[in-house]
Amino acid sequence: MVSRRLFVLLFVAAGLGGPLATTTPSEGRSRPCLTGMAHIAMPGMHAFCIDRWEAQVVEIRGRKEIAHTPTQPVTNLQVKAVTRAGVMPQAYISRNEAEAACKASKKRLCSGDEWEHACQGRVPTTFPYGDERKAGYCNDGGRAPLASLHPELGEDVYASSEALNDPRINQAENTVAKTGSFAKCKNTFGVYDMVGNLHEWVSDVQGSRGTFRGGYYQDTHINGDGCKYRTVAHDPNYHDYSTGFRCCADPK
Repeated sequence: MVSRRLFVLLFVAAGLGGPLATTTPSEGRSRPCLTGMAHIAMPGMHAFCIDRWEAQVVEIRGRKEIAHTPTQPVTNLQVKAVTRAGVMPQAYISRNEAEAACKASKKRLCSGDEWEHACQGRVPTTFPYGDERKAGYCNDGGRAPLASLHPELGEDVYASSEALNDPRINQAENTVAKTGSFAKCKNTFGVYDMVGNLHEWVSDVQGSRGTFRGGYYQDTHINGDGCKYRTVAHDPNYHDYSTGFRCCADPK
């Protein structure tokens, strides 16, 4: 004769009832985006995933991943993009290097349209947080100490690749901030720092020029306000202290 205790255990194990057999609709379903990415789905546009934070990189050496100093260029290095809160994002990176870093993490650079739609949020606004510029909401009031670091160059400092890639620039105060540290610089998708902090490369190429979006810590309006900021001033191999990126991906 089957005991009552054994009968109940068999009943539950068979999925025939009881609290232990109850499942929620989301159980067993995989998330559409990788960890650290937001799912962007809007009417009239394909769905995609985007990094919640500007990218950091790690160096790939054989089977090992080694930390990379974000104030150093990645020239001739194999690197992989990483997105997480509370870290210094990678500057000093070109569009082509950023594209390779995204690919190494099984992602891709965002298109300009994807980037802009994500920046503006579910109900499109000029800035991630709304239509009116708010002082201090994003990291857009900094100052690069180029002149003080290279006084011997005078105005020529802005034409010097060596000076523009000086690692000391973004080590100074009032320059690049850690990802997510400007809590109000977030859109309705939960994506941070799409305006200010670092310029962000996108996949768009116009002739021989690459494209970056969003402005950086000392300019978010010269080439368009907020999410409309766009410049094609440099070729895809260009990098300096202001150039960063984040990745996109297709949903699973």
